Formats: sequence, structure tokens, C-alpha cells
Amino acid sequence: MSDQRPAQQPAPRPGPRWGHAPPEDPQITDAYRRRAVVLTRLALVVGGCMAVAFAISVAFLFLADSDSRKSGYGYLAIFIWFGLAVVAPVLLAFAVPASVMTRRVRQQDQARNMSRWGG
Repeated sequence: MSDQRPAQQPAPRPGPRWGHAPPEDPQITDAYRRRAVVLTRLALVVGGCMAVAFAISVAFLFLADSDSRKSGYGYLAIFIWFGLAVVAPVLLAFAVPASVMTRRVRQQDQARNMSRWGG
């Protein structure tokens, strides 16, 4: 008998023994669905505010062009455009994850419905 202990066997992992298996899709929780809805609504609100700001800036340009005494409105329109340029990345930061999350939620719902109805 030897003084050496037998080698410890690693715990078995699920999946194939050799090769690579794609990762399993995690289940989408209710919190994930709520975040997708919140991000979508925030993107819509920010986009709506940007559209209103753009319309106001165009109105300011027409107002500044109508009378030389109201030329300050033209500068205000330019400042609004700078604000729109600053807010555009924020809109993208809300809209891109919202669309990805919403797509994942819809795909899981479709898969669940297909498995439920045998289609």
C-alpha cells in the first residue's frame, strides 16, 4: 500500500465530453422584460423630445429669417442643434439595447408558443 492518495476526479459537467457545445439560452425573467419595456419607452421619450426640439429650432430659424431684429433666435436654433448632437448618443444608448432585449423576449415567446402548440 502506498502513502499517495488517489487523484481527485473533477466534478462531471453537463454537455458533451469532447468538443464544443453552444451555450444554453438563459431563461428570460420578468425583470428582464420590464427593463426591455422601460428602455423602449425611454428611447421613445428621448426621440420624441428630439423631434420636438428639432421642430422648434426650425421654427426659430424661420422667425430669425423673417426679421433682422429677431436674429437671436437663429443663435438659439444653433444651440438647440448642439443639444441634439449631444443627446443623440443617449438615444442610441437606450434604443439599441431596447431593440436587442425586445427581440430576445419575442424570440423566447415564439419558441414557447411553438412548443406549447406543437408547431
